[in-house]
Amino acid sequence: MADDAPSRGADMEARAGEFRDRYNQVKGEIAKVIVGHDEIVHGVLTCLFVGGHALLEGVPGLGKTLLVRTLADALSLDFNRIQFTPDLMPADVVGTNVIAETPDGRREFQFQRGPIFSQIVLADEINRATPKTQSALLEAMQEHSVTVGGTIHRLKEPFFVMATQNPIEQEGTYPLPEAQLDRFLFKLVVGYSTREELATILDRTTRNDRPQAEKVLDGDDLIRFQKLVREIIVAPHVQDYAIRLALATHPQGPFAAAVTNQYVRWGSSPRGVQTLVLAAKVRALLDGRYNVSFEDLRRVYLPALRHRVLLNFEAQAEGIDPDEVLLKVLDSVPEKAETSAAVA
Repeated sequence: MADDAPSRGADMEARAGEFRDRYNQVKGEIAKVIVGHDEIVHGVLTCLFVGGHALLEGVPGLGKTLLVRTLADALSLDFNRIQFTPDLMPADVVGTNVIAETPDGRREFQFQRGPIFSQIVLADEINRATPKTQSALLEAMQEHSVTVGGTIHRLKEPFFVMATQNPIEQEGTYPLPEAQLDRFLFKLVVGYSTREELATILDRTTRNDRPQAEKVLDGDDLIRFQKLVREIIVAPHVQDYAIRLALATHPQGPFAAAVTNQYVRWGSSPRGVQTLVLAAKVRALLDGRYNVSFEDLRRVYLPALRHRVLLNFEAQAEGIDPDEVLLKVLDSVPEKAETSAAVA
């Protein structure tokens, strides 16, 4: 068995090198079209290589939809866009049973698939639809299936929902249900471009040269890389740090920070700590390591948890946002457990 160790190590090194090369290829194709927003692009790609969904929030015109479309252009995957509006119904998303005539003249119900039956689904301006329609995505996002008329219809793998939303203060928007927010791996906040980035955007969009991303990755490769990510090791003390980061967001809990008890109504679900660990594994791979560090967890902390923490009325009255609270929570959690509660 010991003789196999060097070969296993060489195999892992080769696979990790391929992972980094293909990751950078996809990122490079996106960079042909998208200017700046490096952290946002990295966050979307992290969701892709982990196998999770991404929620992009920002005011209109910042390139959220273009980013998802460009990502789809770089992947050999089926792509559909759903424009969410107040009159959109659940059947418009998942599909419905319709009466159809068979060749022998009989009539029977046949399932007509909705646009959710794709591998990359852009849910554009998702918070412009009513909560009833938003919730039509719940089963698809969690189970990768759709149930209509008592029949379960499986979605093709890999499957991703890339949703964009305007800030909920915007007119004509509906806050996403907490259960649906929790199913997004990351919530990424898209900010404004810099002066230099705007100059590059103008050069690209006001001339005849229209760059286009080329397809560099297919579904089978993506599934293979997702399995590789899960092979990265997490030491018990690092895993315990991730657990305590999530538990520190639970008000009145044994690990709660003072700021949590003051401003948080509900803390992170178990999906939050799962996200922390999986996303940190991607960071480790990209840095050429095969084990997760404390810093890897801190780098993915905000996008992993900002949508999983519900603030109370006091925080809303004082104009405090989840990122402010979470950063204080992060500062309050030591890397080394101070009690015997550490997970062995």
